[in-house]
This record gives sequence, structure tokens and C-alpha cells, in this order.
Amino acid sequence: MEVWEKSVYKKDYERELQYAEDIIMKSLNRYVWEYPHVSTGNRYVPEKNELWTSSFFIGMCFLAYEHSGDSIFLTYEKEYLQSFEDRLIKKRHISHDLGFLYTLSCVADYKVTGNPEGKRIALMAAEMLAERYNEKGRYIQAWGEMGIPYPNVKIIIDTMLNLPLLYWTGEADKAAMAENHAETAARTLVRPDYTTYHTYLMDPATGKAVCGKTHQGHRDESVWARGQAWAVYGYALSYRYTGNPGFLKVAENAAEVFIGNMPENRVPYWDFDFTDENPDIRDTSAASIFVCGLLELCAHVPEEQADRYLCYAEATMKSLREQYSTRQIPGSDGLLTEGMYHRNDGAEECTIWGDYFYMEALMRLTRDWKMYW
Repeated sequence: MEVWEKSVYKKDYERELQYAEDIIMKSLNRYVWEYPHVSTGNRYVPEKNELWTSSFFIGMCFLAYEHSGDSIFLTYEKEYLQSFEDRLIKKRHISHDLGFLYTLSCVADYKVTGNPEGKRIALMAAEMLAERYNEKGRYIQAWGEMGIPYPNVKIIIDTMLNLPLLYWTGEADKAAMAENHAETAARTLVRPDYTTYHTYLMDPATGKAVCGKTHQGHRDESVWARGQAWAVYGYALSYRYTGNPGFLKVAENAAEVFIGNMPENRVPYWDFDFTDENPDIRDTSAASIFVCGLLELCAHVPEEQADRYLCYAEATMKSLREQYSTRQIPGSDGLLTEGMYHRNDGAEECTIWGDYFYMEALMRLTRDWKMYW
């Protein structure tokens, strides 16, 4: 039986999806060439298509269309594609995040509508992402221009969600790059106890790994909650594409780490250094990503284990909708409060990626959803 068929809160999830569609409907005309990122006072402002998050609102539009069948959510399909092709042509803020950007805009468009323009632009983005591959180190460089002789460059755990763009192409060389990167990350970013570093320094000349660091976590050796969620979901997706049992092992064990560090209400603090006894700010976006990771894992593990993951995912979703919904915040155009970007920059706000993954989780829990990743 599919995981969504076992879900016990379907009516609640359908109500949440309707609420999401109402929010998106009100925002359609506001986010055409510019897109939401992190809210201020729980309301988003349009940002230029230069950030790693520009695609998430578009992804939500495709989810809303799939759920409702209402073509109004495709009103600006042409404009979205033009905006994202222009970003590639002008090479605005090109990084490892091409996977996020073009999976949820162009791949999603192609998968949902069959539009060949979506496929064409996504393949362009995949080519550009492949150019960030370091053959010696078998990794995809995160930030910075390629070929610049920095002392070191970085790989980061977030890239695990960017790899599906390469797998999706169906091209053997690109799939190999993605799998090689995942293996390198498993040896570096994933610690022996299956906690994760946010970033790892790499020597671009030799390809050798240098040391683990953080960029958004509490300290280098702590566990940044969103990064741990990226590992759970990203390795589950890499396992789906490759069948590599090592990837499934990483995803399962990373999930157990996440579960073991959850506070009582199932919504994590932004770093696992913090607990109910030593609290700090939470990150609902980490929770929603983690739920998607658990639900993806349900398709790849034995039934008893899948039932446990589903139970935990549903408990987390219950907490999110009952304690962190924007329903009680007049004027908000987000879905979840108390998300975090950086600890001192965009904390306790709506985050568009948190909203997207929350909505994706709702889709996974109510139907046989064909993922965009």
C-alpha cells in the first residue's frame, strides 16, 4: 500500500492545500519576474531572480495546478521560463543551486505540462551545472567562479538536492558526476556518526579534501538542522536514481540522527546544539524538508520501517499546521512561520523553501504524486 493511502489526516491535508492555493492565488500577479525569498514581518517582498530560492514559488504554482486542475496557476508559465532562460544567458549568480532553480521551474513545467521549452532550458542549466564538476576531486563546487585559483573551494550538503537535475537528464556522464559527488560528500560532509557538516573545504588543484566547516550552523562541529534534512532527502533521492545501497544507508542513518535530536513538539531548533533544556530559535523549513525526506524513504525501506517513518512525518506535520501556520497572521502571504535563513538574518520568518516543501509533503500525503526532483 502506498504511503499516502495509509495517511490518517487526509482531510486536514486537503484543507491545508486549499489554504496554500488561496495564498498563491492572491500572490500570482505579484511574483512574475521577481520572487519571494524570506519574509519581513511574515510578508514576502519580490526579489530579483538572482537568489537560490527564486524557483520555489513557481514550484508551488505547479503543485497548486496539479492539485486543483485550475489553469490560473499557469498564467505566467511563459514569463517564468523567459526569466529563467535569461538568468542562464546572462549568467546571473550561477552556482551549485542550478538544481534547485531549474528543477522546480523548468523540469517541473516539462513534467506537469509537457512544455518542451521547459525541458530545453532545464538541459541548458544541467550543462552549466556540469561545468562545476571537479574531476580530480569528484565533486561539484558550490560557490565561486570555476577556474579561479582560490586556496580552497567548498562543497556543501545542500548540493544533494541539486543533483537530481543531473540525474534527470538521462545522460550517463552527468549521472556519473552526480553519483560521484554524492559519494564524495558521503566521505566528507557526512561524519562517521551520520551527522553532517554544512560545508567542506576542498583543494581545487588536487581535488583533496581539507576540513569541515559551517556557514549557517552554530559551529563547525555542530549539526545544522536544515543541512541534516538536506542529507536525508538528498541521499534518498540519489538512491532512487542509482540504487546505490550506500546512499540508502546514509539517508536512513541521517534520518535517525534527525529523529534523535527532535524536541518534544517535533519542530527542530535551527541547530542540534539547542534542545528543549537549552532552547533557541526553531526552523520550520528544516522540519518540512525532513518530512519530505522521510516520505521519500518510505518508498525504499521495508513496510514496518516505512510505517514508522510515516508516523513520525505525520506527527511533525500536525505540529507544523497546528502551531506554525500563518492562518492567524493577517496579511501574511507565507504558509509557515518561524523558518530561518541565517541565525541573524532572516530568522523567525516565513521562508519560501519551507513553504514549498510543506506543500510538497501535503501532496505526497494525499495522492500518488510524481515528484519534480
